[in-house]
Amino acid sequence: MVAELATLRDQIDEVDKALLNLLAKRLNLVAQVGEVKSQHGLPIYVPEREVSMLASRRKEAEQLGVPPDLIEDVLRRIMRESYTSENDKGFKTLKPEMGAVVIVGGHGKMGQLFSKLFKLSGYQVRVLEQHDWQQAETILSGAGLVVVSVPIHLTEQVIHRLPKLPEECILVDLASVKNPPLQAMLAVHNGPVLGLHPMFGPDVGSLAKQVIAYCDGRQPEAYQWLLEQLQVWGAKLQAISAVEHDKNMAFIQALRHFATFTYGLNLSQENVQLEQLLALSSPIYRLELAMIGRLFAQDAELYGDIIMSSEDNLALIKRYYTCFGNALSLLEKGDKAEFIAEFNQVKAWFGDYATHFLNESRTLLRQANDSRR
Repeated sequence: MVAELATLRDQIDEVDKALLNLLAKRLNLVAQVGEVKSQHGLPIYVPEREVSMLASRRKEAEQLGVPPDLIEDVLRRIMRESYTSENDKGFKTLKPEMGAVVIVGGHGKMGQLFSKLFKLSGYQVRVLEQHDWQQAETILSGAGLVVVSVPIHLTEQVIHRLPKLPEECILVDLASVKNPPLQAMLAVHNGPVLGLHPMFGPDVGSLAKQVIAYCDGRQPEAYQWLLEQLQVWGAKLQAISAVEHDKNMAFIQALRHFATFTYGLNLSQENVQLEQLLALSSPIYRLELAMIGRLFAQDAELYGDIIMSSEDNLALIKRYYTCFGNALSLLEKGDKAEFIAEFNQVKAWFGDYATHFLNESRTLLRQANDSRR
């Protein structure tokens, strides 16, 4: 039996080597695709192509007796790596005649990311940091695009500090709060103005599939090329008014980050043993714990800025506090029937999204379980 097992394992090793050779061949082809896309200014992420390809592979896998979910998982992981490798190949310059791109705060993590992308696209990039303000007029001279990438609590102050920009220069900010910075940019600059919010951190390997919200400011025809450049980098664009953006961010960022902060604070005050929690956790709790830990691995001031960026956020968090208290009263009363009624009311509010999120989460949970040691 031992010899038979060894023979089978040897065969598996040979198949694995064949898979590695095929994978290397695929990545080489992807690199060639990246070169063609770069030459013709094509986006690295084409959703229609991905959907069609995955549907075909799932169908072919089923015919071969291979679980369709398995091949989709494998291909999605390969595609993530492919997007990252394409990200280093360079991109077409959509506005070659434009003046320099100036990143205010270009040595920060998000500033560095956008500096890299603009350089890969062939633009001249300059950086304006806090110790450079005496030379600001020189650095900004002839700029075609100025991107403000500084901490939220400094964004409006920095915008108002900018010297007069060339009339045709595009002024952009990357803050996660949009309306106050947008109004500040409109006040200090008479030319094109655009608000951008990258819905991701600076540690992404590629902009493929990453969402960037944009808020029109002034002269959208002047910065249409910039939106197209973001799409060439792979980003998915979501247009929204600055006011509506900030309303949604109160839920997506401020409330969520505050709830995560509070949960982590409670864990620390209870002095739980993280090793034991991990050893006993289900995949979903491990994933939740990972998201909590992720928050505390990052910059405290950034999250303080996000949570405390407006009085509306405080009002929303207070309503959440009241809701939490009302839910707690159900436990104090031991009213299981009312708990079930409230649960079903929320379930009805989610509607079909509940089932959609259940299915979507299964992939995340499998990945969380795969990472377990």
